This record gives sequence, C-alpha cells and structure tokens, in this order.
Amino acid sequence: MATDTRSNPRANLWALIALGFGAFVISTSEFASMGLLPLFADDLGLSLPNATHGITAYALGVTLGAPLLTIGAARLNKRVLLIWLMVLACAANVLTAFSGGLGSLIVGRFASGLPQGAYFGAATVAAMQMVGRDRGGWAVALVMSGISVATIGGAPMGTFIGQLFDWRVSYAVIAVLGLASALALLKLVPHSHDLDGGPVAQEMAALKRGPVWLLLAFASVAVASLFSVYTFIGPLVTQVAGLSDMMIAPAQMLVGLGIFVGTQIGGRAADRYRFGAMLVAFAGAMAVLILMALTAQSPAILLPTFFLLGATINSAVPSVTVQLMRLAPEAPTLMGAMNMAAFNLANAIGAAAGGLTVDAGLGIVSSIWAGLALTGGALTFFVAVSGKLRNGVGAGQPAE
Repeated sequence: MATDTRSNPRANLWALIALGFGAFVISTSEFASMGLLPLFADDLGLSLPNATHGITAYALGVTLGAPLLTIGAARLNKRVLLIWLMVLACAANVLTAFSGGLGSLIVGRFASGLPQGAYFGAATVAAMQMVGRDRGGWAVALVMSGISVATIGGAPMGTFIGQLFDWRVSYAVIAVLGLASALALLKLVPHSHDLDGGPVAQEMAALKRGPVWLLLAFASVAVASLFSVYTFIGPLVTQVAGLSDMMIAPAQMLVGLGIFVGTQIGGRAADRYRFGAMLVAFAGAMAVLILMALTAQSPAILLPTFFLLGATINSAVPSVTVQLMRLAPEAPTLMGAMNMAAFNLANAIGAAAGGLTVDAGLGIVSSIWAGLALTGGALTFFVAVSGKLRNGVGAGQPAE
C-alpha cells in the first residue's frame, strides 16, 4: 500500500539511515580496493600497474552505468530501483571474490561499479522527497555520510580483513553487507507514489547542455589526483616510506578523515563562493601534492599529507555538485548520477595515469607527480572555459 513519504518523520529517519547504509556498502567496495591492490596483485600474479586495471574497470562501470541505468530506469519507482541496484552490487562483489585472473577481476569490478552512480542519484532524490525541500540538504547529507564512513572505517576495515584473512574474504563480506542493505531498503523505505519515476525526455534534455559536459570534464580530471595517489597508497606507505603493511589501513583512515573534513568545509563555501571555493581548493591540493612528492620518504610528513590531500580535494566537491544541479535543475536524478560518474571517471583517470608512470619505471612517487599534472591541467582548462560555465549556471538553456 502506497503512503505519503512525509507522514512519519521517525520512519523517514530509519529510511534515510538505510539509504546511507547502501552508500556505505557501495563506497566501501570502491575504496577498499585500493588498499587490497597489493594483495590481489600478488595472489593473481599481476604487476601493480596491471592490477590497477581492476580499479579502472570499476570506475568505468560507474561512468557507463550512471547515465544508462538512470535513463533506462527513469520511469521505475525509486524504492524498487534502489533495492535492485543493491542486489546487483551484492552479486558483483561475489563475482569479484571468485576472480581467477585479470579478466574475471576486471569483469567483477566493472559490474560492481555499474550501480553506483544510479544508486546515489536515486537515493538523493528519494531522500529529498521524503523530508521536503526545506530539509533536503540535511537528508542528502545524511545519505552521503555513508561515503565518509566508508572512507574512514569501511575501506580500512576491508584492507585489514584482507591482510588478516584473504582479499577474497573482504569482497565476500562486502557482498553480505550489500544483501543486508537490500533487505534494509525493502523493509524501511516506504511504498510511495512520491517515489515514482518521471518522463525520460525530461532527464535527457539536460544532456544537451554544453556547460554540463564542460563541468563534468573539468571535475573528472581535477579530482583524478586524489585517485592517482590513493590507488598506490599501499606501495607509498610500505615501499617508499618504509612502514609495515599494518600502516596501510591507518593511512586510508587519514584520507577518509580528510574527505570528511573537506566535505564539511566545502559544503559551507559552495553556495557563498560559487566557483571561487572550488578553485582555491584545487590550488591547495596542488601545493599538498608537491609537498607529498618531495617528502614521501618521510612517514612523519607523508601521513599528514594524506589527510591534507583528502581535505583539499573534497573541499571542492560540494561546489561541483551544486553548480551541476544549477546547470540542469529539471534533471536532479541524472545530474546526481552523472556527478558520481564524473568522480569515478576521475578514479579511472587517476589510476591509469599513476599506473602509466609507475609502469614506465619512474617509481611509485611518480604517481603523485602524475596527479599534480592532472589537477594543474584541469585548472588550465577551467580558465579557458570559465566564461561558458558562469553564463550557463542558472541559464537553463541548451547549448547551441
């Protein structure tokens, strides 16, 4: 029986927590893979650069799945869509756990990435619909806190489980959590016509706007520096800084804490400063990357710079999200999904760029310099297209 989504605040709180739990599970699957990289590379007989193809495959799965699943399921009730997306995530992590080589690993990670963008897009819209626009920001923040919890606790725990038992056990645990998330959504998210889908054409219209694609392209490259470093966080900690394997998980926690702090700072600055806050954040990230690259052999400096990189990069993320929604306010679900797709394309670009320099024999630290080049190039691109972006925000017109 369908109900009014706003009629029971206590039930809505539990529904939002269930949505956030799903975000936690999906994000843990993504970020734990970086810490598990040396483990599955060794087990499958792969070099580190070749093993990063698994990371890249996940990101490409998100990049393709976000628009395709969102548009394809535009008319589907959001509750039903969210449940099936978590079932897909569960199955894909099981597939990853049974990987026997690079090919099957790539298939498993690609499939794991497919539901992510669509999940976050649908969860954002569902959260806002449950509480109303006046409390929409709070509801979305509660759902998205699942990402922060994943980077602070979920990913390091996944790495620790892999080190203690086996990397396959980590993905099996994530799969079980995915099933639990699907059941929680089934039980706690209300049956409601308020969560019914809408016309496909309305979502598709947003893709005709040039500034949307310009901002997505900028974000995909600018944020990639975080992933060029995070992908190689294990080797940076052990091979470069000379610390034990047990320090990889704490290093991941520092990045996660930085992401959480940066998101809070960036959220407050996004509305007030528009693009200014974003540019300052990325410039700060470049300074951190230079310091990290020059001092990576010193654990006392490397570990704090993990926190600073997470904080500076993610101080820019809320500004990207807000401006993207302003460019296409009539397609919030698709913009939410495309936003996640852009950040996961950044994951693919960062992992590939870092893997390319390391594979070329330039050393593990070269992944940091690769990240610096990516963010620097993105800022140069922004300067070139800033006029079109500033004019596009709020205009609501398709690009000519």
